[in-house]
Amino acid sequence: MAALASSSSSLLFSPPSLSSSPHPPRLSLFLSLPHSSPSLSFSLSISSSSPSFLVKPHSTPHSASSFSINAATAAEKKKVLIVNTNSGGHAIIGFYFAKELLASGHSVTVLTIGEEGSDKMKKPPFTRFSEIVSGGGKTVWGDPGGVGKVVGGEAFDVVLDNNGKDLDAVRPVADWAKSTGVKQFLFISSAGIYKPTDEPPHVEGDAVKADAGHVGVEKYISEIFDNWTSFRPQYMIGSGNNKDCEEWFFDRIVRDRPVPIPGSGMQLTNISHVRDLSSMLTQAVENPTAASGNIFNCVSDRAVTLDGMARLCAKAAGREVTIMHYDPKTVGVDARKAFPFRNMHFYAEPRAAKEILGWKGTTNLPEDLKERFEEYVKIGRDKKPMEFPIDDKILESIKVPVAV
Repeated sequence: MAALASSSSSLLFSPPSLSSSPHPPRLSLFLSLPHSSPSLSFSLSISSSSPSFLVKPHSTPHSASSFSINAATAAEKKKVLIVNTNSGGHAIIGFYFAKELLASGHSVTVLTIGEEGSDKMKKPPFTRFSEIVSGGGKTVWGDPGGVGKVVGGEAFDVVLDNNGKDLDAVRPVADWAKSTGVKQFLFISSAGIYKPTDEPPHVEGDAVKADAGHVGVEKYISEIFDNWTSFRPQYMIGSGNNKDCEEWFFDRIVRDRPVPIPGSGMQLTNISHVRDLSSMLTQAVENPTAASGNIFNCVSDRAVTLDGMARLCAKAAGREVTIMHYDPKTVGVDARKAFPFRNMHFYAEPRAAKEILGWKGTTNLPEDLKERFEEYVKIGRDKKPMEFPIDDKILESIKVPVAV
């Protein structure tokens, strides 16, 4: 008896009996479904004397003998090139994606824009690239305009562009990938390209800003590749992120400063742990047929209010928080510089990934923020001297005393 097993089910095959039995040979297939029931399985029998099929439930699962094939082990391993940005919040996506691919047995090369010796490489996640190398991956630096030369003429099955924000930046990579026979092209776009809506959340297919650079890229790769996928992330947290998200709140909470939030504080947004973005990308690589030609909101499946984020960060830090609301126009500040999130309802849902890829999110902000605060303290940022000139202007305008 042979067995084909995966983490969720197993398929058992029994060849026809070679005995001298007077009964016609019968081919049997047994399917066990452990997630449905620990002791439930089904058998499918096909007799040579009859074209009919017989499905029978069994109270106990059949044991696999002879040999078994693990579905993950048997999956095709890919050679993946990640063209990674050298700054901003998206840099961490490439880092997590590379590590997850390597853990799944794929071959990974990360091409980071710029020079290895630049000051940008002194920040995370680049300071942790040794984790990629120790996992069997390769890291190189250079100009994406000469990507073929930078990778030494190596061929790849999959290319992810996690760098370009417009067609001028992405076209050289896309054209090179097309000319070298890359089978699958992935692009990190942005949920910021959606037009504001009166019916949040944003879902795949909603109207986008025609003049957004990412939109031009999505159109171009859809025209030149048979297999392409675009991912639209929002805000993210995770170890190694070099763009403040939760840290912005921690900085104020641990120093007993009020947290100034524009507007009512009830605006909804979406904050994902980067591991969820990585898992969605990995599922697209391992299921390219399903992913092909699709756009996925690369986000968590729950929204959070701006005030809610402040309170969750305070709870993770074990502190109290004072939230002060203000009108940016009245105060005379640019909300984009005064606050890390958009001063509006801005959140998307990952409906397409759930329906098409079977993806499941794992972001749990209350728990994830505890982990993030532990690292915040570990690196000593809670003791680092800081000044808050924009906050001071806001708080002065609404007559709130500030702790010295």
